Amino acid sequence: MAADILIIDDDARLAAMLTDYLSASGYRVRTALSGEAGLQAIGLHKPDAVILDVMLPDFDGFEVCRRIRANSTLPVLMLTARGDETDRIVGLELGADDYLPKPFSPRELVARLKAILRRSQSGAPQSALLRFGRLEIDRDQRIVSIDGVEAPLTGYQFALLQALAENAGRVLSREQLMEITRGDELESFDRSIDVHVSRIRAVIETDPKRPRRIITLRGAGYMFARNQDEER
Repeated sequence: MAADILIIDDDARLAAMLTDYLSASGYRVRTALSGEAGLQAIGLHKPDAVILDVMLPDFDGFEVCRRIRANSTLPVLMLTARGDETDRIVGLELGADDYLPKPFSPRELVARLKAILRRSQSGAPQSALLRFGRLEIDRDQRIVSIDGVEAPLTGYQFALLQALAENAGRVLSREQLMEITRGDELESFDRSIDVHVSRIRAVIETDPKRPRRIITLRGAGYMFARNQDEER
């Protein structure tokens, strides 16, 4: 079944171009020209993913993303005309699944959209549950729980945690993690992984500033500790 995509962008010409391109690629597309209209459309139509511009006439895309993440794991792909790495990091910290600076090719946008939809919709054929002490990862339902309480992670953060947990005790470089979780050779930047790991630690670690579950090995990457007592 075709996925429903909501574009939130005040550039009517760009929104129309993306609508035509995505429709030709098999998606059902709606558009909203402001942040408030976009949030209303999310509540009414329950899209499968949102393409969200940072620059909006009422409030910016960061605020829209913050409001989405307050009660939803809806996949969000952010767009911006600003290429500053800081803006990208802010978007990721607020819970965006991916980030694409303007100008961009529609083909790359579709590739990134497919990747975040795949991460949010796919189920794993393996045994559903991974358990590590208080932490439980349900691969079928794509839910992470701490002491039985569901933890808020985005689709990409779930995929990243799953990749680390399935390779517990093994050091994975940032490049390996991007390859595993994206499934596509897409342009990215190393610090995006760091931001997502920080968000995951904030959810699963007892003390995120002194992590014992996801360990950083300088110059090498990250390792998921089978036991929280494992040393760096």
